[in-house]
Amino acid sequence: MKIVRFSSFADTEGLFTAALTGHEVVFVQEPLSLQNAGLAAGAEAIAVFVDCDVSKAVIDAMPGVKLIVAESTGTDHIDMTYAKEKSIKVANVPGYGVSSVAEFTFGLMLNLSRHINFASQEVRESGTFDVRAFQGFDLQGKTLGIVGTGRIGMHVAEIARGFGMKIIAFDVHPDAARAAELGFTYVSLLDLAAQVDVITLHVPYMKETHHLINADLFAHMKRGVVIVNTARGEVIDTIALVEALKSGKVAGAGLDVLEGERELHKEGAIIKMQVSPDHDLRPLVGDHMLMDMPNVIVTPHIAFHSKEADMDRVSRAVGAITEYVSGAKGV
Repeated sequence: MKIVRFSSFADTEGLFTAALTGHEVVFVQEPLSLQNAGLAAGAEAIAVFVDCDVSKAVIDAMPGVKLIVAESTGTDHIDMTYAKEKSIKVANVPGYGVSSVAEFTFGLMLNLSRHINFASQEVRESGTFDVRAFQGFDLQGKTLGIVGTGRIGMHVAEIARGFGMKIIAFDVHPDAARAAELGFTYVSLLDLAAQVDVITLHVPYMKETHHLINADLFAHMKRGVVIVNTARGEVIDTIALVEALKSGKVAGAGLDVLEGERELHKEGAIIKMQVSPDHDLRPLVGDHMLMDMPNVIVTPHIAFHSKEADMDRVSRAVGAITEYVSGAKGV
């Protein structure tokens, strides 16, 4: 069987080859797109990452594929409805990297609360020590709002307890028992917005969470709130966030994800192509505005990317492929 792995990380390719001895395994460093979908010719299974385009057109360009393994928890980069119509099995790897993402969330939180990144940059550029511009605030005693209390959100709550933060949360499926154990309460999203000093997002991206954080919600927040997003960029209305930052409603943002981030590396092609009048490029412009703001930290979607999480993620992905191979053989 031929298996093609797109967006391949070289340091984990050995896990694929070791587990799939006797099969043709092809590694492609570039993300899957309509332009390189032909590399999956003859393949029955492919592995993809969050930067891959697995839209209807791309799926149609790979007629032999019967299994798509998403090396991620989210599957918003895959046209799941069309894959089902084509009887293509889709597997993902939920539950990996919980500690990695939760710890990174607090890395961004601490960076914003104490101006760590900006202070380091100032020392590097000026060669002097001047503390006056970098007064921060303590996390202890502040109210943290967790939006989404799945595995990652719950782990964030555990860490927040160690910082002495007051925790409130919103989730459409509240876990009252776990909340009681960790000492936090569930409130409505509007109530959460009105109370928090820091808000952190841990929801999957779907139709219901598109622009969950929007201008109306920002209006309910108190002035000077800090927001952290390690979930998906599309959960926040980028233009609304830019305006909230400019007005001072939001004091700082730590963003490991951006709305439309997969388009950032295609900007050269976007400039050259004829863009239809209804093609909304505002989020892409907003992304660049965020990158230029001094009170915003943007990282390239790396919250998941620790040695431990990568090994776990890839092991699970390989496991999904070997399970499929065993089934195909009738084992």
